[in-house]
Amino acid sequence: MPSVSLEIIPVATRRDLRRFVDLPWHIYNAREHPQWVPPLRLSVLDVLDRKKPFYRDADRELFLAVHDGRVVGRIAAIENRAHNRYHGDRVGFWGFLESVDDQVVVDRLFAAAGQWLAARGLDVMRGPVMPSTNYDCGLLVEGFEHQPTFMTPWNPPSYGAMVERAGQSKVKDLVAYFVPMADETFALPERFAAQATRALARSGVTFRDLDLKRWDAELEVCWEVYNAAWEENWGFVPMTKDEFLVMAKDLKPLLLPQFAFMAEVGGEPAGFMLIVPDFNPVLKEIGNGRLFPTGAIRLLLGKSKLRTGRVMALGIKKQFRTRAIFPLFVNEAVRRGRAYGMVGGEVSWILEDNELLLRPLRGIGLEEYRRWRMYDGAARG
Repeated sequence: MPSVSLEIIPVATRRDLRRFVDLPWHIYNAREHPQWVPPLRLSVLDVLDRKKPFYRDADRELFLAVHDGRVVGRIAAIENRAHNRYHGDRVGFWGFLESVDDQVVVDRLFAAAGQWLAARGLDVMRGPVMPSTNYDCGLLVEGFEHQPTFMTPWNPPSYGAMVERAGQSKVKDLVAYFVPMADETFALPERFAAQATRALARSGVTFRDLDLKRWDAELEVCWEVYNAAWEENWGFVPMTKDEFLVMAKDLKPLLLPQFAFMAEVGGEPAGFMLIVPDFNPVLKEIGNGRLFPTGAIRLLLGKSKLRTGRVMALGIKKQFRTRAIFPLFVNEAVRRGRAYGMVGGEVSWILEDNELLLRPLRGIGLEEYRRWRMYDGAARG
């Protein structure tokens, strides 16, 4: 692709924004990329909307790569002021990367994003995030053959090499494990189940469903647990209450009550787990990423038929975070899943060095099957 005819332009109009959102449908196709799942266009627009609570303490610029009038790439540059205050650093972010298989396009996109971030006094560009580590993040580097689960990224293998050639280097990996509940050969080891039973008796932990009829009150507790549980994790940024409530409001219609549950010790909230049905088969069936005229109905009607899920959140307060409580959550999730008739569930994204969670997953015979990468590079003006 001749670089002289390639333009990198900021998104400045509604038409540009539509082209930004629509680009994946021009890059992926069912024959070459059978694993790709079309996202909901409204969901992408939602996380880019500067009126959302996230952007009260953040900003972003969107860039399009245009060749002979055709959009061939996109990227977002994101300044997250809350992150930099919390961590005391000057890190900027990038995300929403999509591109044709052309290194020149990717190089120019990263250059534009880096210049925008550097102009704001940021010296590192980290990503991908969409638009922060509290949302979709990571570039798939292993497990391309698997269809992604709900709200996890999928990209072609070529992306990793192009991103690295554009000056980005690994900073942290996120991994996924799959629990094959319908596999007759899979069973929790007797020692694991026995340990969980003893730990349940000793710890005084009890589990209860989140009460969807008292959703606002339950969210207050979950918000407190979420921020307390993740405060020491790499890359974490506390969510404001407004941001958390908006995200939870969007998720509520998608939940099954028995897969949103709280652990309590002596009546005090200790942690919670959120398992969301894997809506990706429905999204693939919708195909065009549009909720109207029939997409929303397909999502809601399809929920009861779904038999796979994804652990989207597992948060445990520090004072309750012991070797015993993580296996308890795993045991409880498997028990609930089998009672419902689940075929299986994915646990993701787990930091590659989070041994407190990885150890019990390996202990029940699971193996890592997908991996995403976070990158750091220099933000240059």
